[in-house]
Amino acid sequence: MPIENLMEKLVSLCKRRGFIFQSSEIYGGINSCWDYGPLGVELKRNIKQDWWRRMVHLRPDIEGIDASILMHPDVWRSSGHVESFTDPLVDCKNCKQRFKADEIDGDKCPVCGGELTPVRQFNLMFKTFMGPVEEEASVVYLRPETAQGIYVNFLNVLNPSRQKLPFGIAQIGKAFRNEITPSNFIFRTREFEQMEMQYFVKPQEDEEWLEYWKEKRMSWYISLGIKKENLRFHPHTPEELPHYARKAYDIQYHFPFGWKELEGIHDRTDYDLSRHSEFSGKRLSYYDEGTKNHYIPYIVETSAGVNRTLLTILVDAYDEEPERVVLRLHPRVAPIKAAIFPLVKRDGMPEKARKIEELLRPHFNIFYDESGAIGRRYRRQDEAGTPFGITVDSQTMEDDTVTLRERDSMGQVRVEADDLITEIKRRIEA
Repeated sequence: MPIENLMEKLVSLCKRRGFIFQSSEIYGGINSCWDYGPLGVELKRNIKQDWWRRMVHLRPDIEGIDASILMHPDVWRSSGHVESFTDPLVDCKNCKQRFKADEIDGDKCPVCGGELTPVRQFNLMFKTFMGPVEEEASVVYLRPETAQGIYVNFLNVLNPSRQKLPFGIAQIGKAFRNEITPSNFIFRTREFEQMEMQYFVKPQEDEEWLEYWKEKRMSWYISLGIKKENLRFHPHTPEELPHYARKAYDIQYHFPFGWKELEGIHDRTDYDLSRHSEFSGKRLSYYDEGTKNHYIPYIVETSAGVNRTLLTILVDAYDEEPERVVLRLHPRVAPIKAAIFPLVKRDGMPEKARKIEELLRPHFNIFYDESGAIGRRYRRQDEAGTPFGITVDSQTMEDDTVTLRERDSMGQVRVEADDLITEIKRRIEA
């Protein structure tokens, strides 16, 4: 059953438990900019780490890079961003609010009913200047995506890595878009983080690899515990298709505000390397030793948002029961893996609990809590998404076993304290 006012409750929980809060809040905040607190930064880090492990470390055919945020302005001219990276913008003449024209039904302001200005195109790139004097400095842009840093480094990665087609280049990094209407918490923001992989293939094999990466990327979200029924593929219509793509799909998630894009999977053909070859004068081709020919590879792109993935995981994990609110986060990405509780603050239990904390901390992110009733401590960790609770009680002092509580079922088992590392690792990977 859908949870009423889910987004409001989630935003409240995120601030209360230290996941996410508005940037510069003590100064009134800044629109669409968010800071990640102790739990939020751990959740984000775990998502990126899991993506990198599965996309780079576990695959011999994908290399990683970290390209600069600031790039030569000709990069964005050749890619088409200076000319084409725009949204249609309208203003209300009455209340002065701005809207994306393609999100408005009719010709009146959706807020006050006032008259709207004619549509004009608004470039989404942030522009700044490089140099000490603004009038004399070069115009540069904050990158609106991380992919171009991969394309311009194609040969820099190909040659030392000695990769053969097909192979990929992956990157995680910040990107910036001057969105007209940022909205829905961290779903659409002006500063965000991307996890992108560009897979270089033979021109005649692009459709085969597009299908391959569709299934691979969908399976990753399911492996994170996201409910399969809340995910779907959306094929781009000819009107939706980006200018650089021959075919494109979105992985969409059913948010409380509707089905929205979570990740894009695109067949970009040879558009990007051809454009950069043309504008730079450098030959960005691949020499096929089998055919003894040079050719420009086609590219299959997978482009995911860290922030959107994090929001999806939180939305999908949020649950309410009569006695508690619980985040059913997959243990792989949960910010805190286990919380340690002495049942009471006497009889040597806190000291024993601290020793167990020292045992576990080199292996997991651990939280220690001895404040309040044990039930209340459990509830706090349920709300933070901590999958396991470890309670030191009177029996622990006798036989060195502890109670291991599982968050979702609230089931409890006795475990030898020395076996906790092995047992928790097994349950995380289950």
